[in-house]
Amino acid sequence: MGPTRRTYQSTEQRQSETVQAVVHLCAEQDPSTLTTARIANAVGLSQGALFKHFPNKNSLWESVAAWVSEQLTQRVFSAADQHEHADQALEAMFLAHIGFIARHPGIPRLMLGELQKPGNSAAKRMVSQTLANYRQKVISLLNLGIEQQRITPAIDTEAAAVLYLGAIQGLVVQGMIGGDIQSLETAAPRIFRLFRASFQEIPDAPQA
Repeated sequence: MGPTRRTYQSTEQRQSETVQAVVHLCAEQDPSTLTTARIANAVGLSQGALFKHFPNKNSLWESVAAWVSEQLTQRVFSAADQHEHADQALEAMFLAHIGFIARHPGIPRLMLGELQKPGNSAAKRMVSQTLANYRQKVISLLNLGIEQQRITPAIDTEAAAVLYLGAIQGLVVQGMIGGDIQSLETAAPRIFRLFRASFQEIPDAPQA
């Protein structure tokens, strides 16, 4: 019983270390060029030993996508759930998302890389579902904000959710192009202020 338990823990630990290594390596190079040899070397394993923990490369990418999806939604959604008012929750989500990317700059490459792959792999489905859940969370908060009378009822919630996600994606792409992901956390509050202005109540013009 004891040795079996120790082996299980070792396998679980190795899998976790490998996933973390992939996320880290993707900050340095295009995920599509990342070889199992490079990954195995990063965690101090031979390729043969690596495949004892992951049957094939697809299963490894599936585990990486699952980790990214879980971590992103957990951290971002929990940041929103700490606020009663919807507009504050939306801001907390926005800043938490950018902060998460700043600490894990390989994640945008991972997610974009999976979405661009042909076919319908498990990893690609996970990334797509994560984005769909995220979009629905934004729409739900916008609707809550309308109920709380903190967001104008005239807002197009579907379009606003697209704009919200687009602002995050645009910031990240700019950071990747400029090679300075860390600066995103400084820019994020200014960008969100512009988004907030789009859903604030606009007072009626005075009658002539």
